[in-house]
Amino acid sequence: MDSQPHDRLDELQSDPYPHYARARDAQGLTFVPELDAWLVARDADVREVLRRAGDFSSAGALRPDVMPSPAAFAVLGGGFGGRPVVVGADGAQHQELRAPIVKGLSPARVAAVLPYAAERAAALVDAFVNGEQVQGKPGHVELMSAYARRLPGDVIGRIVGLAPADIPAVVHGGYRAEELLFRPLPEDEQIAVAQDMVATQHILDRYARDRHAEPREDLCTDIVASVTHPGDADAAAADGGAELTLDQRHEAVSHLQNLLIAGHLTTTALIGTTVLHLLRHPDQWELLCAEPDRIPAAVEEAARYDTALQGFRRVTTRPVTLAGTELPAGATLFVAFGAANRDGERHPGPDEFDITRTPVRHLAFGFGAHACPGSQLAREQLRLTLQELTSRLPGLRLAEDHPVTMRPTMIHRSPESLHLTW
Repeated sequence: MDSQPHDRLDELQSDPYPHYARARDAQGLTFVPELDAWLVARDADVREVLRRAGDFSSAGALRPDVMPSPAAFAVLGGGFGGRPVVVGADGAQHQELRAPIVKGLSPARVAAVLPYAAERAAALVDAFVNGEQVQGKPGHVELMSAYARRLPGDVIGRIVGLAPADIPAVVHGGYRAEELLFRPLPEDEQIAVAQDMVATQHILDRYARDRHAEPREDLCTDIVASVTHPGDADAAAADGGAELTLDQRHEAVSHLQNLLIAGHLTTTALIGTTVLHLLRHPDQWELLCAEPDRIPAAVEEAARYDTALQGFRRVTTRPVTLAGTELPAGATLFVAFGAANRDGERHPGPDEFDITRTPVRHLAFGFGAHACPGSQLAREQLRLTLQELTSRLPGLRLAEDHPVTMRPTMIHRSPESLHLTW
């Protein structure tokens, strides 16, 4: 395997912002070989692509950066999934796939889960404040493993209807899926990752079959109903006697896997980058501790400044002209939300992290037909996190002996680890 292309991709993914700045300043669009795509970096151009879903298809949104080996594919053949999911669908199919997720993450459902989310946030902070998670080092925590990778999984797991005992395996499976599709791995490791993914898929298949037989008031039931009787939940509820077909099981697992990954990986990343940048700007952290009413504004600024989901691919469905660049049908674009959120035409002083700035609508959660249906849930978890940390640990700071490295990915940008002291 030639390491140079992967080294260049790592360099781009670890800090994409200089590349974005050059692309915004260039005439037209810039083709980026490392992404094998035209980079759409200006706010106005990103919004135009997202408005014109008919011209810019989402079919390649989750195209892997690295193609797994045949041996890994053979392992994956023993699992479930591989069916269209909401992120990569267009038109009527997209609306059909999105409907149960929008229902499951409605304002009422989010409000209903918030007391549980608050309880879990407090309990996780209790654990490391009281020394249960610190490996003999009082006043120290690695926040990603002790908190940021745990709260979002617990919360989305609760909404979906997973038993707490199954959540760690499902969260682990989500990270493994991301590794296989977006990181170069040796073949033996690819096989191990694929095995973990298949194990997760079998857990989700069990839930799908259980909820079909005995429906409950949870999102898993809604997704299974949408698979068995699209657009007719009442008919699905009356149809519990017939077993799911194999194809329906594949569909249900695809939806559940995609939803769970989106529901915890993105929020985990957002928690990590938000705390990182607040502590890298101690004046902003101190202001937030002194004036907790600023927490909602801090959430928006953090999401804008270092966007967790940097962008998605789109493919042109016909010849189009964008930003003066003529593109043929079938051209691949990387639509960079993270670049648009640093566009000075929309956000003055875009490279400054400033929780006091007047909020302007950013693109951290997308825009248009594919806007993230879980954005409110993510915001609420980040709000709860900042309330806990600012009120209980105002002396929090970055551990000087643990330099922060960002995960090399455009999908869920976050610190690899985040060591904090107080």
